This record gives sequence, C-alpha cells and structure tokens, in this order.
Amino acid sequence: MSFSTHVLDAVTGRPAAGVQVRLEHQGGVVAEGRTDEDGRIKGWNPGAGIHRVVFDTGAYLKDTFYPEVVITFTVTDPAEHYHVPLLLSPFAYSTYRGS
Repeated sequence: MSFSTHVLDAVTGRPAAGVQVRLEHQGGVVAEGRTDEDGRIKGWNPGAGIHRVVFDTGAYLKDTFYPEVVITFTVTDPAEHYHVPLLLSPFAYSTYRGS
C-alpha cells in the first residue's frame, strides 16, 4: 500500500508548498513531512486499517478558521494506492479519494 497527498491553495490557485503533514495509525505517527514545491507528499506506506492524515493548515494560512484539517480514511486493500488530496482556503476545504 502506498499513500500520497496533494494540497492545493484555492486562494492563489497554486500548490501549497511547505504544509506540515502527519499520518497516524492507531494513535501513533506513521510518517510526517512537508509538502514539496508542487504541494505533494508521496511514498508513505502505512498499511491496512483506519488512518488519519493531519494537515497543519494554521501554520500555512495565518488567518484561517481551520487551524488543522484531519481526514480519517480506511485502507481496505493494502495492495492499492491511496491518494487523499486537500483543496484549501481560509474558510473552507474539500477532499476526495483520488487516484
């Protein structure tokens, strides 16, 4: 199983570079890092089960209603790739299961 994410800044229409991201499983941190210049993190391998990906949006967007975005998802097939994108603005966010 591999995991990736892509954070896009809806205000600027550009990738959100430098966003701190943490991947958790069963209360423990599996991986952490910052989005690259294209707003991406890839290559994490958390395994099966329920996971949380936590985005430190407050450090990226200084005046935001959402200082942290937490997305909980289930990995049912460890052989598949899981991509969780985040579209971000100061007062809204959206996500979906990507490919």
